[in-house]
Amino acid sequence: MDNIENKQVTRRRFIRGSAMAAVGLSSVLAGCKAREEKEPNTVETEVSKTPKKQEQPQVPRRKLGKTGVEVSCLALGTIFNVVENQTILQKSFLWGVNYWDTAPDYAGPNSELGIGKFISKNPQAREKLFISTKAADAITIDDVEKSLQASLKRMNTKYIDLYHFMDRVVRPGLSGHGLSDPALLTDELKQWVKSAKERKLIRFFGFPTHKNMDKCLAAAAKLDWIDVIMTTYSFRIMQDPKLQASIEACHKAGIGLIAMKTQGRPQEKIETEEDKKLAEHFLQRGFTEAQAKIKAVLQDKRFSSACVRMENMTYLTSNVAALLDKTKLTRADMDFLKQYARATCSGYCAGCANICDSTLPDVPCVSDIMRYLMYYNSYGDSDRARELFAQIPARVRNRLLTTDYRLAESRCPQHLPIGKLVAEAVGKLA
Repeated sequence: MDNIENKQVTRRRFIRGSAMAAVGLSSVLAGCKAREEKEPNTVETEVSKTPKKQEQPQVPRRKLGKTGVEVSCLALGTIFNVVENQTILQKSFLWGVNYWDTAPDYAGPNSELGIGKFISKNPQAREKLFISTKAADAITIDDVEKSLQASLKRMNTKYIDLYHFMDRVVRPGLSGHGLSDPALLTDELKQWVKSAKERKLIRFFGFPTHKNMDKCLAAAAKLDWIDVIMTTYSFRIMQDPKLQASIEACHKAGIGLIAMKTQGRPQEKIETEEDKKLAEHFLQRGFTEAQAKIKAVLQDKRFSSACVRMENMTYLTSNVAALLDKTKLTRADMDFLKQYARATCSGYCAGCANICDSTLPDVPCVSDIMRYLMYYNSYGDSDRARELFAQIPARVRNRLLTTDYRLAESRCPQHLPIGKLVAEAVGKLA
């Protein structure tokens, strides 16, 4: 990679080969290793150097709604211990992945603390980064303020670029992982946002959502104080007309849009015939199915970035390669993803929680449980899945195995076997 010119990187150097883009990974690491042999092996020295010419491939950037800033099309989701994985931050920074998303409860406090460690060693890098974090365990507005101050301290920064809030900010007893009820966008919260911006503690404000996304997005589009929204968006749900209408409304309102959960239930193993067909189709096109899924999302130019969890160099390099490669998915490729989504929809929760909640008033957490099960099965994050499951009130957990889920199953657009999946979650997470 030492002689890359004009930031161009060919597909063959990055993504030829197996499902993990092994040859591309080796190519990138070989280039990095060659440089590291010539330079001291410290994050401080490598980041602080200003080369005379661009030697590193740089991830493309897009404008983030009405904010006036540009962010990398790939955002680093740091839902892991970054204190012990500074290499990921170092390489992300060098490859132009300047958008880092974290939260106070990611890997305990070790995600924010890890970013703080990086900034402490590389203070000159702070102004080039776009850091997003979230209010955690906050019920009142005072709690939001305390959460923000704690995040600032952990990350050794005077300001947060994008501050997100979650349900628990103004309503106790919920999962606190994203907005699911637009009624929570209150005037009190608006006034706090105004104050935080005037004090220059945050630059922009928004929320993540993966439950009732269409309703949350539609409501936010009518407000003038929401800058950015991070929403679940993948090849599986991009055909939803209600979601598309809400996305378009936000786009027209100038709200920056970030996609998360882009893989639509990531597959660690190729198990079914449909999985095999998908993998083979895109390998013949020159990239993996995971890379194709990111491409599918980012071909929607209304989205500025895709936030992806990348806890190792394999994932980081593969995703960087997908964005450096200029090959666009064809209509046939998109149709293939659409057909795959239909054939495998019974294994994916689309986050339309209002349907489950209206039919299951005694267990208003089914979509959350589906997400926790996904963390366990697809992400391999058993500790986080169990921790989140344990936060469900005991009175609700005690009803999970005795509830009749048939009405919810009959109305589920994904035809999920809800009762079976809830029982699986209880067995694995309780």
